[in-house]
Amino acid sequence: MRRRQELKSRKLLSGPYLFWAASFIIIPLLMILYYGLTDKNGNFTLMNLAQITTQENLKALGLALLLSFVSTLICLILAYPLAMILSEKNVNQTSFIVLIFILPMWMNFLLRTLAWQNLLEKNGVINMVLRFFHLPEKAQNHIDDTVFPELALINTPFAIILGMVYNFLPFMVLPIYNVLSKIDRDVISAARDLGANNLQTFLRIILPLSVPGIISGITMVFVPSLTTFVISDLLGGSKILLIGNVIEQEFKQGSNWNTGSGLSLVLMIFIIASMAMIAKYDKEGEGTAF
Repeated sequence: MRRRQELKSRKLLSGPYLFWAASFIIIPLLMILYYGLTDKNGNFTLMNLAQITTQENLKALGLALLLSFVSTLICLILAYPLAMILSEKNVNQTSFIVLIFILPMWMNFLLRTLAWQNLLEKNGVINMVLRFFHLPEKAQNHIDDTVFPELALINTPFAIILGMVYNFLPFMVLPIYNVLSKIDRDVISAARDLGANNLQTFLRIILPLSVPGIISGITMVFVPSLTTFVISDLLGGSKILLIGNVIEQEFKQGSNWNTGSGLSLVLMIFIIASMAMIAKYDKEGEGTAF
């Protein structure tokens, strides 16, 4: 009797979550699925999915994949050593360092990106500092006036990658740190007692055990980098279009929900593949929580 009451109370507590999931996850996904597989008259079609094969959309998808891969790789290179340092600190030090590290995440995503826009623009802080130190080198214009040309930082792939790395780096650090902190130190000590040096211990013990965190981190960085449009809008301007910008334009400017939904369904293939990778390499969920 008591067990039945507990099960009933759990069902009641899960009610708000089920309502939230149905309202903000399931229903929007069903709408995207409906619009993506129908035309404006409601007839079934695959033409919306085939729009990804146009030259413009393929170029946007290819560039998005390239920039996402580069930003994910940079995040991994920066995050793994940092996660190792954090995992070797004591609790108090780690808590403070982690707090400082994730502090920018408490700021609005849009505001963080706008801050980088101000830093990278032609008359931004970075170019002002460079001009103060007479960098880059002087150049002579056609009127024989000596000028200090500004670096083209904004509206470039470099700016987009920088924005991706800055915004998504914590999502790479946290799962890797979570896995590294759970590694039994006795295993590492045993490997060293058996004659393994630091490199051998890392390659044969630490790295294989941290694979679930690496896979989770890669997924948590690559997927939002691939689908983002805010970063490329603000830091890339109208000069660089990623697949996320194309989808945004279809929804907002063209009011073409069918084509936008079809392109979104294509991107969902990458999301499903990422979820399958996590399910394969992180069966115990070690890299999905901090």
